[in-house]
Formats: sequence, C-alpha cells, structure tokens
Amino acid sequence: MQHPITNWPFQLNSDGHLSILPDNLGRKHMPYNNPLLIKSRDVWWRKGWRVVKLLVNVEVRFELTFFALNPELNVVAPWREWEIRGREDAIEYAKKHNVPVPVTKKSIYSRDRNLWHLSHEGDILEDPANEPQKDMYMMSVDPEDAPNQPEYVEIGIVSGLPISVNGKELSPASLLSELNEIGGRHGIGRIDMVENRLVGMKSRGVYETPGGTILFAAALELESLTLDRETIQVKDTLALKYAELVYAGRWFDPLRESMDAFMEKITATTTGSVTLKLYKGSVTVTGRKSPYSLYRQDISSFESGQIYDQADAAGFIRLYGLPMRVRAMLEN
Repeated sequence: MQHPITNWPFQLNSDGHLSILPDNLGRKHMPYNNPLLIKSRDVWWRKGWRVVKLLVNVEVRFELTFFALNPELNVVAPWREWEIRGREDAIEYAKKHNVPVPVTKKSIYSRDRNLWHLSHEGDILEDPANEPQKDMYMMSVDPEDAPNQPEYVEIGIVSGLPISVNGKELSPASLLSELNEIGGRHGIGRIDMVENRLVGMKSRGVYETPGGTILFAAALELESLTLDRETIQVKDTLALKYAELVYAGRWFDPLRESMDAFMEKITATTTGSVTLKLYKGSVTVTGRKSPYSLYRQDISSFESGQIYDQADAAGFIRLYGLPMRVRAMLEN
C-alpha cells in the first residue's frame, strides 16, 4: 500500500494496525519531511485505524507528530521492544522474512533520501577519521570529475520562494529535482559533518544536497538586496531555532508556525533573480537583481555626493564613538 501523499510504503495488517515500513533498511524515499507523511492521518483515521506500529529509527519525529495531530492514537514501536539491536540484526530479520532491502553486511550504509537530500551514515563513516569512499555518493559526481567548464544557472524568486530555473517556471518539486540534476553533475552540495543528535550522542554523516545548496545560496544573496541589516540579523537568529524545531520533529509546534508567519512577512519583497556559477563543487554568485532592491548605486558610488555627503560622516562618527570616548576619559 502507498501513502496517499508521499507514495511511501506502509501496510495495513490483519490486526487492523497500520505499519510504517523501516527506513533503517534503506527503504525511505520520502519526498518530504517525516511529519508531512503523517499529515494525512485523516485518511486512515476515518478507516477506523487506531494503532500505528512504528518500524522506523526516526521515532521521535513520527511520535511527536502523532501527538500533535491525534493524541488518542496509540503507538507500538517494535524496534524498541524486539531483540534487534543494530543494522546487522535488522538485515538478518529482513532476510528471514523475505523483505527485500538494498543493503548488505558488506555495504551497510544507512541512507535516507528525499527531495532535499541524500544522507549516508554507518559502515566506515562511524570512524570520523575515515575519508568517505568515492563510490558511496549517489546524487553527485566527485568535484574532481565534474566538467572542466562552469555552468551558469539563474534562479527566479517571488516573495522569497523560488519559482523558476533559467527562466522556466516549475513546480516546487520539479524545480528542486531540476537543480538536483544540474548541481549533481557539478559535484555541488557535499558535506561531511559530525552532528549532535536529539538524544545527546554525536554522529557522523555525509550529505548530498545539490539543489538545496544552490537554492540556499540564491535566496541568501537576494535577501542581501531586499532586507535591511537589522532584519537580516533577527532572521539569522531565528533560523537556528527554526532548524532545531524541525530537526526535533516539532513541525506542528505553534512556535514554528509563528516563525513561518514572520519569515513570510519580511520576505514579501524578496523578489528578483540570482545568477550563480557552478564549477567543480563550488557555487559562486555572479549577479543579483530585484525591483525592490535597497541597493542604490547613486548612494553607494564614491563619485556622487547628491544624496550622501561625505562631510556628514564627521558628526556621525563623533556621536557613534561617544561611549568609547567617555570610557577613555574615565580611564585616563
């Protein structure tokens, strides 16, 4: 059975329980984040399902979503109750019950893939001193093997949302897929990092995010034209908290929704386009423009004094430096 929104596999068991199939065996190919898989719970709640068997290793995110959308739902998590203690045990269980999985004990990477990224964990990556093997990557070529000629791509953005690639308007999913393909062939978006899991332990993961890396660079650059300094600083501060909420599975938290409302408000004028150069793993912004740009060439130019008078700086500097002057006077 396929999920009605994500087409992710799950099954209705003979006992009337809904089982979400294991992602730890490499079966997760969700196009969206975990909470959105659960969002259509009305579909299966109307069918009388009251218990969900959770057979995945992202249990916190799923269960917090269950609580937010339907606190009456009971969750049974065999992963916490069975004798399966690791990936090798899980592979043996799958083999015993004829469950096809795309991993073996010789290639035991744990991979999660969706529209945004592909993550790799486990195997030799568990030692942070080991360099990832070249054949591990699946979405991007090695930057050393990427084309010797750069490729330019223009991202069109309206009110903070990307809408087009090289002048061609696309749906959000199609746009990201297109950028994944373009960025992947130039080795864009690889990152090898040690991170902190929600439960406190450190883990090492390697990520491939070609399209996301390009979009992030484009959005950030356009905002440098359309947002003032104070707004950018507040946005950057909130971005860290927003990331923490989403990483912890608190997608349906009122705080996250409030942050979204703030972001939507401040990016209302973030409209325009950004041109980027992709070359052997690097993304370089080469141009940006917006009808709402706060950048004024007639002000920024050192050749004009009609709007900005250099002589005005003297009084500003004296006032701005007053606290330092007072402190120096006291110390002397």
